[in-house]
Amino acid sequence: MIQYGRQDIQQEDIDAVVDVLRSDFLTDGPKVPQFEQSIIDYCHSNYAVAVNSATSALHIACLALDLTNTGLVWTSPISFVASANCAIYCGAAVNFVDIDAETYNISPQRLREKLENASANNEQLPDIVITVHLSGQVCEMEEIKSLSRQYGFAIIEDASHALGSIYKDSQIGSCKYSDITIFSFHPVKIMTTAEGGIATTNRSELATAMKLLRSHGVTRDAELMSEPSHGPWYYQQVMLGYNYRMSDISAALGISQLKRLSSFVTKRNSIAERYNNELKELPLRLPHQIEDSYSASHIYIIRLELGNLKSTHQEVFERLREKGIGVNLHYIPIHLQPYYQKLGFSLGDYPEAEKYYSEAITIPLHPQLTDNQIDIIIEELKNCLV
Repeated sequence: MIQYGRQDIQQEDIDAVVDVLRSDFLTDGPKVPQFEQSIIDYCHSNYAVAVNSATSALHIACLALDLTNTGLVWTSPISFVASANCAIYCGAAVNFVDIDAETYNISPQRLREKLENASANNEQLPDIVITVHLSGQVCEMEEIKSLSRQYGFAIIEDASHALGSIYKDSQIGSCKYSDITIFSFHPVKIMTTAEGGIATTNRSELATAMKLLRSHGVTRDAELMSEPSHGPWYYQQVMLGYNYRMSDISAALGISQLKRLSSFVTKRNSIAERYNNELKELPLRLPHQIEDSYSASHIYIIRLELGNLKSTHQEVFERLREKGIGVNLHYIPIHLQPYYQKLGFSLGDYPEAEKYYSEAITIPLHPQLTDNQIDIIIEELKNCLV
């Protein structure tokens, strides 16, 4: 089976991890701040807070922005459930904004309309909008940032797919258009720490809060304590936090992987360009790239033109799997999940997201794909669709 995504592990990655295994620190040691500084340097942010998953990063980002059980988060229905669950973890409510028909990201027009309607009807406005850069394609952040100034909401960029993406000459993670940006280092992402995530921000108070939240709310920083230290052993728990820390083992892998990030992104874009050229005559909609942006090309999503096909969406998907092509689907709309339907969401709430779901297929895209494997993927797609 040709996997849709796969980690790229080289000897230098293995050596970096082995060095840590032989060192004095496996968990909370020097590699974590070193990895954080590497991400700061790459993204041009002021701060970075490494954690054990992007889900943890989303959770502490919401908490750092003071989301409570009276709060409200809006996000895209086309994402992994973590983009919405992080609000539920805080006791807050969640709502969704339908996607753009071309980018599959949160639609600025639908966002504007939803904000205008909520304001006109004296309904609760969002405390936070979580934008999701699906597949590495960046949301139209300039317009969303303008709306945040008008309506007073904070912005978290869920950039789990977008490490290496660029928007209007700014690296995603620079937080030029957001309060906090989140990256994932799951094995199928752009680079990996085995499991892990990170939050970047330019605001010192958010970085401080997230560092406390990732480690039980415990500090040894005298400036954050309520009374003078009792001695060199002393620490205080100053808020309720979690055990979301990244290990030194993961951080060492991340430091090594980051050195090859540019080559990973270049290879992904090279494969995506080949798909663009060789699939353009098929009854498909290929990925759209907005102006003034560069995608990290985490995944490659095609949409079937079902009106021009004899096969159904499911039949095409299953036929490709039978031929050894490890296709996937990113994502089932969150509002259609049973948990969210129990919260009151239902089929028909977000028509564009539901239409996308009925047509989308993710085909393999990762740096380890060989030319022969790409040939097979293209050939089998043609056989299924022509």
